[in-house]
Amino acid sequence: MITEYKTVSLPSQFEFTEKKSRFIGYASPVSTEEEAIDFVNSVKARHKDATHNVYAYITRLNNINRFTDDGEPSGTAGLPVLDAIRKADFTDTAVVVTRYFGGTLLGTGGLVKAYSHAASEAISAAKPVIKRLSKIYKITCSYDLHGALEYSLLKNGYKIEDTEFTEKVALTVGIPFEKAAELEKTVVSVTSGRAKTEILGESFVDADYLNI
Repeated sequence: MITEYKTVSLPSQFEFTEKKSRFIGYASPVSTEEEAIDFVNSVKARHKDATHNVYAYITRLNNINRFTDDGEPSGTAGLPVLDAIRKADFTDTAVVVTRYFGGTLLGTGGLVKAYSHAASEAISAAKPVIKRLSKIYKITCSYDLHGALEYSLLKNGYKIEDTEFTEKVALTVGIPFEKAAELEKTVVSVTSGRAKTEILGESFVDADYLNI
């Protein structure tokens, strides 16, 4: 069972020129193959006039690994892009490298180096993030307890995923499994047991927000 994984936190772009050929690398987080394909198609639509739109992606769902050379010599483009994702130990990640041919052949070694560089730098620019499997809690309290409870949760490093204001205030919080008992004690202490705590389920949450 996977309890954590690495991916990119947001879409990114990196561009450089090699022997007059322009390379533009794009990386994006994705959750499914459908999302990866949509991302690839969006880049292709933006660069319809490009010589090549090489891509690769890896998804956790169904453990999918895909790549294409898009007209470049076999093994010189798509596979280096896929390898860049693998070397970063990422999943749920899609990368497209667009090339505008500059008139000078790079050779197989030059192509591998260029596509690897574009993909690696695009991934780095996307700010890597660790996703950790966490318990998702819903904490419901009266309005007079909301301020103190929210302050205490944030002070202790918990991320408030959502806040709903109805007759009462409902806070959705994601925490590591090992901190579940600690959270429950905090809620009881701050609210004198007047807040309701329930587990909604499990989800992957950014580790940066989990006080680790």
